[in-house]
Amino acid sequence: MQLPKAECSAKGSVGATPAPRKVLISGASGGIGYAAARRFARNGDALFLHAFSNAQRLVDLRREFQNVDIQILSGDLRDSSFQDLWACEAWNWRETGADVLILAAGIDILTGARKLWTYEEKLCALWELDVLANIRLARNLGSKMHGEVPNRAARPAIFFIGWDAIEWGMSGDSAELFATAKGALTAFARCFAQKIAPQVRVNCLAPGWIETAWGESAPEYWKKRACDESLANRWGTPEDVAEAAFFLASPQADFLNAVILPIDGGRRFG
Repeated sequence: MQLPKAECSAKGSVGATPAPRKVLISGASGGIGYAAARRFARNGDALFLHAFSNAQRLVDLRREFQNVDIQILSGDLRDSSFQDLWACEAWNWRETGADVLILAAGIDILTGARKLWTYEEKLCALWELDVLANIRLARNLGSKMHGEVPNRAARPAIFFIGWDAIEWGMSGDSAELFATAKGALTAFARCFAQKIAPQVRVNCLAPGWIETAWGESAPEYWKKRACDESLANRWGTPEDVAEAAFFLASPQADFLNAVILPIDGGRRFG
């Protein structure tokens, strides 16, 4: 039996995802953030992007998608004053509001000079950027999204980037560091989803072995392990994560909230 229209009005709409949406992405010049920016740009969505050390990559992206409205604001998100500036500029750009917020900013402690840092230096850096900066942005922008007049085609969506291995653990210093940071972020995402529902949806993407900068140059042992531990028998790609975010941001995913989504091809045990 078909429901009356009044009862259907709160459901996610069926059909093509409306465009352009307004999409805000922190860490948009990194592997997952960049893939997400490209995916939403291909859909014609308007993008407000953050970069730190590789802003030129986003300039090139804007040149590639000349018909897409792309704004870039570069700076260090470990600086709380820049966090506030980025959030303010992003919120007020075009028209006040946001449809999608992807919090992908994170520090690479596995390549370059940072891999030589001490355990404590790496932990502090992860906590400062991956955890505190993204949480602060979420609270700032999420509270505004929660208070918006509901005039958009779909409920706004916020995404954090977690890690699938926090559910079972992994041996090694790097694993301890990432589990600490991503575990905290995942726990916050679950709580924040409770706080700002039903106006805003909050989900956490939990990638497994994703071939970003470290994976491209990883020793053969790790390349084999990445394939062996996935039922898909391959590395994941930043594009795999971006496609998941794109779907979860759509009206078709309106009933998915407070989800911790493993993106690992299916974890193989034993």
